[in-house]
Amino acid sequence: MTGLRRFRRILLLAGVVPAGLVASAALAGPAFDACAAAAASQFETGFESIGRESWEIDTDAAVVACTDALSEEPGSSQVKGWLARVYYAAGDTERAVPLLEEAAAAGNVVALAIYGDMLTTGDGVDVDMERGARLLTQGAEAGFALAQNSLGLSYDFGEGLAQDYTQAARWYRAAAEQGMSRGQSNLGLMYQEGLGVPRDYVAAAAWFELAAAQGDVSGQVGLGKLLQDGRGQKADPARAAELYRLAADQGDMYGQNNLAFLLENGVGVEADAAAAAALYQQAADQGLALAKHNLALLYEDGNGVTQDYARALELYREAAEGGEMRAAVNLGLLYLDGLGTEVDYAEALKWTQLAADSGQPIALNNLGHIYENGLGVVADRSAAVTYYQQSADQGYQLAADNLARLTGPTTPGGGKTKTK
Repeated sequence: MTGLRRFRRILLLAGVVPAGLVASAALAGPAFDACAAAAASQFETGFESIGRESWEIDTDAAVVACTDALSEEPGSSQVKGWLARVYYAAGDTERAVPLLEEAAAAGNVVALAIYGDMLTTGDGVDVDMERGARLLTQGAEAGFALAQNSLGLSYDFGEGLAQDYTQAARWYRAAAEQGMSRGQSNLGLMYQEGLGVPRDYVAAAAWFELAAAQGDVSGQVGLGKLLQDGRGQKADPARAAELYRLAADQGDMYGQNNLAFLLENGVGVEADAAAAAALYQQAADQGLALAKHNLALLYEDGNGVTQDYARALELYREAAEGGEMRAAVNLGLLYLDGLGTEVDYAEALKWTQLAADSGQPIALNNLGHIYENGLGVVADRSAAVTYYQQSADQGYQLAADNLARLTGPTTPGGGKTKTK
């Protein structure tokens, strides 16, 4: 019951400056220096010691400093890139976009990265993934780590260019080798999933470790999952819990969900179902379908919360609508059994069929049960056998037992179950 994914674009809004521009920057004067101190990034060549993350910018002070610098050097694409970065960090895309257009046209990599991402995601501008990919490619080929990571994402998810996991891994690696934590965690996920590179849990753990050391939530969750499962190394659920907690404390929904799972089951930590419920709720509030499913299980069972079938029904529905097929299975059962609602065979069939159509083995078994017993449908032994067989073929034992019962000499009963 854990969830991992490569991170979507989270703009760090940094830039690399060609060596020639760094030299001229030294001659630019105090206004330029003040703008650099307020808005430059630690990823920029020549500004490593004074640069900062976008969320660390004092945007009010930085707007003043960089506006003064631009008044002195109205043709400076670097200052335009920094001022655009500040406006974007402040949420003012209206002022950021014209500056980004000018700076990107001049080849400023800060602008290429920010604007490329904005165009790809439709953040403050109309979506234009193809142009976004072109800008990111230009920035990536100039050696800018953030553009390289974002270009990796474009290849990874086929945004603006053909999906290509090999190219995605290549650009993640380029960013990772420059020390960018998000590139490191993304490359770790590629190794974990065997996408564009051979599956290698040891390599995945190594990249996750580097990212986690920088406080990257994806690295923390990725490394925690490998330690929880004992992949590529000895299982260490206690450290996994520590890593999940670090991510959860930063508000990461995957860290919250995964830590809650360990707390619910007393794995690596002392069991605390109430604390688990609170963390599942935090992740659910961020829209994580899996967390909604896990929280619904607690409400259905009265574990760590007061038993509430109606609340479980609501959460299962939200999770199922979010694509969590285990929730669809359990939602079907609540309708089938009349828990938290009136018995409704039509709804039971709808949700069970949805999950079964995705190949979910428990749903296939339960669908067999519905057709065997004629629950809202015309009883159909042949259909029941077919569904039990499909479930049993995936190794689900209850379905195998049901299949043997129907095809054997006697046929009493029938079995269905929920999924966790």
